[in-house]
Amino acid sequence: MKKTIILLSTVAALYAKVPDTIEKSVKANEAHITEIFKTIHKNPELGFMESETSKIVEKELKALGYKTITGIAKTGVVGILKNGKGPVLMFRADMDANAVKEVTGLPYASTKSVKREDGSLTPVMHACGHDAHTAWLLGIAKTMKEMKDKWHGTLVLVFQPAEELIEGARAMVDDGMYDKGVPKPDVLLSMHTAPIPTGTAVLAKGERMAGTDQLDVTFYGVGGHGSTPHLTKDPVLMAASAIVQYQFIVSRAVDAQHAAVLTVGSVQAGSDNNVIPATAELKLNLRWYDEKDRDLMVEAIKRINDSIAYAYGMPKKKYPTMKRKGWAYPVINDPQLVEKARPALVDVFGEKGVLAEAPRSMGSEDFHHLVFNKTKAKYLHMFIGTADPKVFAKAQKEGKALPFSNHNGNYVVDPAAIPLAVKAGSNLLLHFFNDPKITEKK
Repeated sequence: MKKTIILLSTVAALYAKVPDTIEKSVKANEAHITEIFKTIHKNPELGFMESETSKIVEKELKALGYKTITGIAKTGVVGILKNGKGPVLMFRADMDANAVKEVTGLPYASTKSVKREDGSLTPVMHACGHDAHTAWLLGIAKTMKEMKDKWHGTLVLVFQPAEELIEGARAMVDDGMYDKGVPKPDVLLSMHTAPIPTGTAVLAKGERMAGTDQLDVTFYGVGGHGSTPHLTKDPVLMAASAIVQYQFIVSRAVDAQHAAVLTVGSVQAGSDNNVIPATAELKLNLRWYDEKDRDLMVEAIKRINDSIAYAYGMPKKKYPTMKRKGWAYPVINDPQLVEKARPALVDVFGEKGVLAEAPRSMGSEDFHHLVFNKTKAKYLHMFIGTADPKVFAKAQKEGKALPFSNHNGNYVVDPAAIPLAVKAGSNLLLHFFNDPKITEKK
């Protein structure tokens, strides 16, 4: 894998064969789209708070003549371009940022902090490339509008909130997206940044990303003075015991040949040195490919929670509670769609620039929930290389697999990757709109 990526870093779109119409459109719009990317990067917004980003999207889509539907799941925006009879293709970009402090040193770096619903203040940055996703989908919107004489059908562009919460896609559907005039698609497409060299892409079949669950566990105790712990029932100790015991679930209960992860990402309890609090909260994240493993983990977490509460003498009405928040099924790419999509990406990145064999990821996505329950449409997820090839090569010489990783304060998207993504997405849509078999049911 490492040697393959080193090779890929040298090909960087040397074999572009996309239509002149796409080339001219992307070149003419490159500076504008890059500026949008930098503006969104400098002004990140958390899930369901993407109001300013949504305004940018709405303004751009309206200027291009797209029918726009706004305010879906608070901040979601959909642009619709009808162009005669043909398939309905949906392309999705997510818009939300991360609660991470940026340390890139970029001239357009985020210095923003935002207030959460609980009143706490947190630094925010785009540490997963959703700013690039939003910008390149707006670029695709313009190119497809200018190429209306070369395709027929309906193009639906979805700008989704709250992917990081694993809630946004389902929230848009639950808010009646398809009852508000959004056409149901035949195919759903999505592209995501990846810290591999600009000029490369990953397009692979089968299981690509893990299923996930976000769980909040609250332990209840009896608070009191730190000097008299015998008069209390300490929920901090209960939570600490649970954190250790949870790790035995994956290492000793899940089949060793199955991929699963259980992470405690946050511990919240008390505020003073000498006060034992009445509650302690743990924020958990699960990753899995087999739904039986997911059920096993959830059931084991509950048993551990209850056993700890019992051991501490808590009454049943004060046993820990577990709140399930965002969740998603694994992303599984349709093999036929992958085969049909490959020529379009090869046109942009060259044969050696499109990686067809790549390990599945324990990262997760929720975009497919736009169609999972309502339309049962086929879907396809791709990764686009967005790391400066020189930065990538330097990292590999230093023995690093990647120069940086998602959700880290040093995550950087190479602006040069954005016009390539616009070319790739536009060419892919052109191929799919003109393939009479693309909407065939199995």
